[in-house]
Amino acid sequence: MNQKLRVALVRGPIVFIDGAQNNEATPAIGLAYLASYIRSRGYDPIIIDAIGEGINRCWPLKNYSGFSCRGLPFDEIIERIPKNSDVIGFSGMFSGEWPVQKILIRQICENFPEALIIAGGEHITALTEFSLRECPSVDVCVRGEGEHTFYELLETYGQTGGYNNVSGIGFLNNQGQFILTGNTRASRLEDIDQLSYPYWPKGYLEKFWAAGKSFGISSERDMPFQFSRGCPYKCTFCSNPEMWTTKYVMRSVSNVIDEIKYYIEKYNITSIQVYDLTAIISKSWIREFCNSLIQENIKINWSLPSGTRSEVLDEELLILLKKTGCNYLVYAPESGSEKTLKMLKKRMFLENLTSSVLTAERVGIICRVNLIIGFPSETWREVFQTILYGLKMSIKGINDVPLFIYSPYPGSELFHDLIASKKLDINDDYFFSLTSLNGSYLTVRKVVCYSPTINSTILGFVRAYFILLNYVISYLFYPNRIIRTIKNLYSNKASTVFEHRLKDYLNRILFSQ
Repeated sequence: MNQKLRVALVRGPIVFIDGAQNNEATPAIGLAYLASYIRSRGYDPIIIDAIGEGINRCWPLKNYSGFSCRGLPFDEIIERIPKNSDVIGFSGMFSGEWPVQKILIRQICENFPEALIIAGGEHITALTEFSLRECPSVDVCVRGEGEHTFYELLETYGQTGGYNNVSGIGFLNNQGQFILTGNTRASRLEDIDQLSYPYWPKGYLEKFWAAGKSFGISSERDMPFQFSRGCPYKCTFCSNPEMWTTKYVMRSVSNVIDEIKYYIEKYNITSIQVYDLTAIISKSWIREFCNSLIQENIKINWSLPSGTRSEVLDEELLILLKKTGCNYLVYAPESGSEKTLKMLKKRMFLENLTSSVLTAERVGIICRVNLIIGFPSETWREVFQTILYGLKMSIKGINDVPLFIYSPYPGSELFHDLIASKKLDINDDYFFSLTSLNGSYLTVRKVVCYSPTINSTILGFVRAYFILLNYVISYLFYPNRIIRTIKNLYSNKASTVFEHRLKDYLNRILFSQ
């Protein structure tokens, strides 16, 4: 076999609207899995994570007033890429960051004109041809689940200098024609137990732990984790069917337990944070997992900060979750309106979810309920049904009930509908709206609403007032949370995402001084 190509994997900085309290730094688990996969096959990639290597560094965007970046500046990213790199892989996950990330890619290409530039991720998969034409510096795009496709691309390019026959990619040929090979379903891995554990470079995770950064609630040493890949549902606001298809693949319980034990021994972790799109679908699987934690005497906290469904989470199972260290659950009903839920193809009963989340809080698991308003088909009636549902949850004791304004994510069914009806133009303003729309809890000046019956500015004010009222209720009705929050502000942990973001915000103020 030919000598292996020299590979650099790059993640650019976070883009955020000034004054934002979210979009915090989290470890790049996608690149970690990608690096692990090709390392197990003879490559030795280097990871340049602008976010991880510049966690508390912020700098304003010159050409985009009101927006800033968090992480390494472009010149320092480029300096860290080995000069002899043959291939530079770029993570393009979030469409809201595309206007900035494409500039970074162009600058990287200018400094490495001989390197093959590859991009992948959610944004790239949903808008493959658009990304290639708007950023010609990208040579080829990897679509969908990327490990095996990326490896095959490296092998083929290293041996032949081309990649036309690789399945699951997109590129422009010499005549400028868009070529799409295979599909994302064909590239899905059948047995994810065979994947090596994510590759974390020496000292990489420690930077996040030292800064107190994590996806959900924080503890001393949080580890990103996956139980499964994909999601079998087809919610119209979600890009999952485009990125992962509706194929849902779970790891075996034994494989998950082995990885947890490995991390405890190697990193002395205190918590795992499950990044899955939909982690709990099988009642038998989650029961076996919890019983294995008990049998193996594994003492660790674990949480689901990205959201879960409620179908299998009855009282019996929730008590078992609590017993095994589950300390934080995020439920994702999205709406308090049955009409909206039907439009979203959510395929759930709101009454059942409500019962599950209230039971979870009662048995001692801190919960969050994610809600969204302003869907294209909504009227004020549906908006206020969701708001009233959120207030009900706060009054009944749910710790965190954030309210978001709908964002049309590329690749989702609603996104395609808006494009077809000419209600949405794909340009930098649109991409920045994805970043700014929910970037700050109290922002109203950047609100965009795609419902013809709802005024965008008023919707922004309604959201802001709800968020304020929600936290007033939370702390007024449950004053013991005031003491808990104050204690957590002076510790290395947080009990809710609100506490975590509040700590981040206060730390940024102190750090900037």
